[in-house]
Amino acid sequence: MKKLTIATRGSKLALWQSNHIKSVIESNFTDVEVELKIIITSGDKILDVPLAKIGGKGLFLKEIEESMLRGEAQMAVHSLKDVPTVMPEGLLLSAITVREDVRDAMLSEKYSDIVSLPQGAVVGTSSLRRRMQLLMQRPDLVIKDLRGNVDTRIRKLKEGEFDAIILAAAGINRLGFSDLVEHFYPISLDEMLPAMGQGALGIETVNEPWVLEIAQFLEDENSRIETSIERGFVDTLNGGCQVPIGVSARVQENGEVIVRSTLGMPDGSEVMGDEIVIIKTETRGVGEAMAERLITKGAMELLHRAEVMANKA
Repeated sequence: MKKLTIATRGSKLALWQSNHIKSVIESNFTDVEVELKIIITSGDKILDVPLAKIGGKGLFLKEIEESMLRGEAQMAVHSLKDVPTVMPEGLLLSAITVREDVRDAMLSEKYSDIVSLPQGAVVGTSSLRRRMQLLMQRPDLVIKDLRGNVDTRIRKLKEGEFDAIILAAAGINRLGFSDLVEHFYPISLDEMLPAMGQGALGIETVNEPWVLEIAQFLEDENSRIETSIERGFVDTLNGGCQVPIGVSARVQENGEVIVRSTLGMPDGSEVMGDEIVIIKTETRGVGEAMAERLITKGAMELLHRAEVMANKA
């Protein structure tokens, strides 16, 4: 019997995701025993500084990837939106799973949606992307940084620190937490575009044939198409956590793919974006091409100013 070790963070969501993949593997590969190795990452330790100021979401991966490269684990299960577009040498993004809900969600004890928030309401989010899109619609809102795992963020909401908080709907759904608050409002893509890869799990592995065979079983074709477009868009813009970028590629039942993007200043004062519809079989390079079009309209200069603004905040 082969032994597969999955390196994982210790948060409830990370453990849910890793245990879910563990269960799928053990149900379909009877000759494989799976164990979890919990690792505390830099992103888990530094909770009093916005992610954009300390290097972005890659801080949630560094120690996990180092453990894999040392041979202590063969696989890691990540929220794909946290995975940088460039992989370390020796490791592969070997599978992308079926996506959960890709949308963001507003959680509140008093207010049912963004429109119903009162003037000057305090909204919690650590995301510059969410901040930008909220302030585009509601410049009166007060946006405050919100760090910590999902249950910590919900606790802060319930304790009255915020009128509402914004989280990824996928994490709330996976943990079954939507009933913990009075109002759970999935935000439409017309109101807020998600982060690249949101809702999908990224399976990172070492480059070993038996591990790659297992990972391939977890792969979803449509998720790979969608997230490859989204990651190509962000990679071409050199965009990480430090700048506000939203992008969504969605494969439709008729074989078309709708791609939408937005980027701009964290305060929502300047924003640009694009939207195209293409055929599923002709998606190679589409994200990169969309980014290049925006670059010709001044996207890089805008993102530079956005980064300066974020660092001053």
